[in-house]
Amino acid sequence: MSMYEKLLAMAEHYEEINQHLSDPDIISDREQYAALMKEHKNLTPIIDVFRRYQAAKASCEEARELLDAGEQDAELKEMAQQQMEEEKGNMEELEQELRILLLPKDPNDEKNVIVEIRSGAGGEEASLFANSLYRMYSMYAEAHHWKQEVMNANPTELGGFKEISFSIEGEGAYSRLKYESGVHRVQRVPETESQGRIHTSTVTVAVLPEADEVELEINPTDLKIDVFRSSGAGGQHINKTESAVRITYLPTGLVVECQDERSQHKNKDKAMKVLRARLFEAKLQEQNDQIASERRMQVGTGDRSERIRTYNFPQGRMTDHRIGLTLYRLEAIMNGDLDEVFDALGSADQAARLAGQQT
Repeated sequence: MSMYEKLLAMAEHYEEINQHLSDPDIISDREQYAALMKEHKNLTPIIDVFRRYQAAKASCEEARELLDAGEQDAELKEMAQQQMEEEKGNMEELEQELRILLLPKDPNDEKNVIVEIRSGAGGEEASLFANSLYRMYSMYAEAHHWKQEVMNANPTELGGFKEISFSIEGEGAYSRLKYESGVHRVQRVPETESQGRIHTSTVTVAVLPEADEVELEINPTDLKIDVFRSSGAGGQHINKTESAVRITYLPTGLVVECQDERSQHKNKDKAMKVLRARLFEAKLQEQNDQIASERRMQVGTGDRSERIRTYNFPQGRMTDHRIGLTLYRLEAIMNGDLDEVFDALGSADQAARLAGQQT
């Protein structure tokens, strides 16, 4: 089936959905109605562009018919020729847009995420930059009216984080943040440096799509759950009650801790959420490894050992090494203005996948 035939079938199906959505029986069935609304929402951008493509195609054919009719009026012929060339150009642009819209969607794109940030090389300065990245992502989430919640944190005395994990809930959160996994390098004069020398430190970021219980079944007998007293930056409950929870997944030895809440029950729920996300990510990684060509087309998603970005404070510069993007507005980026970065990464990923389809 050609792309055009596929689009015609999708347009026909779209009209059927429109009819169903006005059916009282379907409206009264909340589950079915919600499923149809979701499908309608996903198809609408494709159908809108396809209709513009069809209009351009009809206009182009109309101009060609005028030329083929042997019209003698020179001015009319010139107008028809110009119209045909313009509509051909429009069709090419719209066809490329449709190719992108028809690319297979990442099934996790609409998921919420759990972000894990860990300080790497650089001692206290790395911990301070981990806090800077946490602030950056938090401000981005706030600007998009997404909900952010700390799952677990290991703060340092100077206000940094050895590690912090937090959830971000919002429509399309994973689709925007999924390219952030990897090593983030910072070059700046540390607050702790009296000589004013520029230091280089690193922080690792992992972005995990949140897994539902139905997607990932965990056998309770595979879990070892320990409770212990919280430790950290302070608070009356610290070191007094055994509210902190440590869960060990016995088949792999994976350990998850959570001590951010006063309640042991809440800490256990959060720890399980993080555990499910990590196991789900490992499952996705295994699938990606089996599809080598697809993995080569990715813009570095999921590889935590890859140095993906440098933040150079003296020059006010951020460079994303995967796509060669350099922006000289570091202050705005650190304040959560990341859409330009995410748009560029998404476009590069689309271009790579399109090229992969055509080879």
